[in-house]
Amino acid sequence: MRKAITLTCVALTVLAMAGNAFATAKPDTRIRAEIPEQFTWDLSDIYPNWEAWEKDLAVLQELMDQYQGFKGTLAEGPDRILAASKLSDELGQLAYRVYRYPALQQQQDTSDNTFRARLGQVQVAFVKFNQATAWFTPELLTIPEETMQRWLDETPELAPYRFGLEETYRQQKHVLDEAGEQLMAYSGGFTSTPGDTYNSLANADVQFPEFSHSNGEELTASHAAYNSGIRSYRNQADREAVFKAHFTVWDDFVNTYASIYNSILQRDWFQAQARSYDSTVEGALDGNNIPVAVLENLIETAKAGAEPLQRYNRIRKEFLGLERYRYFDSYIPLHQVDWPFHYDDAQPMVVAAVAHFGSEYQNTVQRALNERWIDVYENEGKRAGAFSAGVYGVHPYMLLNYADTMNDAFTLAHEMGHTMHTVLSAENQPFATSSYTIFVAEVASMTNEAFFLDHLLATEKDPERRIALLEHAINDIAQGFYRQTMFADYELKAHRAVEQGQPITSELLQKLYLESLNDFFGDSLDDQEWYKNTWARVSHFFNSPYYVYQYATSKSAASLFHQQMITGTEAERQAVIDRYLDLLKSGGNDHPMEQLKKAGVDFTTPAPIEAMVATMNRLVTQLEKELQAMPVS
Repeated sequence: MRKAITLTCVALTVLAMAGNAFATAKPDTRIRAEIPEQFTWDLSDIYPNWEAWEKDLAVLQELMDQYQGFKGTLAEGPDRILAASKLSDELGQLAYRVYRYPALQQQQDTSDNTFRARLGQVQVAFVKFNQATAWFTPELLTIPEETMQRWLDETPELAPYRFGLEETYRQQKHVLDEAGEQLMAYSGGFTSTPGDTYNSLANADVQFPEFSHSNGEELTASHAAYNSGIRSYRNQADREAVFKAHFTVWDDFVNTYASIYNSILQRDWFQAQARSYDSTVEGALDGNNIPVAVLENLIETAKAGAEPLQRYNRIRKEFLGLERYRYFDSYIPLHQVDWPFHYDDAQPMVVAAVAHFGSEYQNTVQRALNERWIDVYENEGKRAGAFSAGVYGVHPYMLLNYADTMNDAFTLAHEMGHTMHTVLSAENQPFATSSYTIFVAEVASMTNEAFFLDHLLATEKDPERRIALLEHAINDIAQGFYRQTMFADYELKAHRAVEQGQPITSELLQKLYLESLNDFFGDSLDDQEWYKNTWARVSHFFNSPYYVYQYATSKSAASLFHQQMITGTEAERQAVIDRYLDLLKSGGNDHPMEQLKKAGVDFTTPAPIEAMVATMNRLVTQLEKELQAMPVS
């Protein structure tokens, strides 16, 4: 690994303001071998070659076999618990490396079946291991809780494992006996089938129709064409055309999608009842010890605070000169701004934007940029989107598909937040408590974005670019907070319908979705009936139920942190920053609600949600003023 290059905060700020005098555009190629090496990640930090990987895969399987040797011995004393826990750590750290090496290569070229096959080897080993170790938790729970507490108190070496062991006892009534747990493990093969069926129907087997553009072109209303069209077609009739054509795929097969979703709902209710939960939502949230009231409070407070969202829609409708405002109109920019964000420019901006967190934090961000932790540009076969993936004992890796847009620059800032969360957690936690939960996972990324916006607004004077920045930030809240909460409201109602024994039909699902849509958008959105089948297009409902609400809670926490870090005295601001960094360093050493509460964000109250609503209101008001102050052309 190359030695880190560090820069002072002053130098970083100068670089960030230097403009694009020396910036280079993204490579004019999609051939990976032709992209300069510094823009690709260096996976040799994990393994130097496949031979080294194969050796560790063999070691991993040996350790899995060793782990079986603890079966029937846990009650012998704390030494056996400690030895099993240490071996579990060794297994886990090795598994990170053995899995990530082929997985990351498969992501950089999804068409290469060599990577897919090697990844498959690891996945098969994991499935066998999960089935073979189904005995562990039931056997652990044969040890009386009082005995386990005494062992924990008398054995200091067990300290890294205390939280995990105590969690097992907390959830004891939801753990089955060994036969039951093995049966649940066997069921894993078909419980994923509804989601697989949905993905095949919505992606692999989908046949999108064509639509007529006003310029005379006949175009296919694919996912890419739809997403691009509603963001770029200045003519509303063209946006309507691509929307209507695209949604025929869901409209024409709505009963099939309803049947698939019904199987998801029935599966979730089966699993909840099998584990003695009173509801699917209780079962879904209990793993992180999240009270159901937190989700219910999020939904109700967001609904009550929907006025800034509706006001934003009305401002857009008037500015765009639309007679009727539909949901697909919410994506078109108010102005078409030619504003390239070259990667060379974005890097120092991202570093400068996190100056609040100190030079050590900034220097680690700079390392990530310098030391090839990031795969920057698109290439043939590379998966879409972006992510940050941790490799314990190495460092995180970030995947981007950077295309020199403002959105790409914000994505870099966002994923860097995840990366820093992972780094700080790994540096400050033992492996057993290094993995943080999804409930807090988006906090660091969204806080990074908030400070990135502050940095850009502080240095940008062009009115159209300022409007573009504000619009980006508002849309991010509209999509990441309001829309995700609306989705959470819908899936909660759909699951409760199953729990109450209601027949799940397409008509019921349409009714529930339109109720949620109207609760959030009210009369600011026309022709809501057009969106009655949007639920069928939301893959999260079919692949990861009760997941989306965490985008909204994370965004709310980030908004409150940001607000507290920029207001009050210097000492007060620094205290918030210190608590925030302690949160990132805490990994998974406590329940996420408790971690956030220690940092000053309490989701048992509406305060974080109200902070998010206040941020939305402030940004919409600022946008309105910027629009009014724009010179008339």
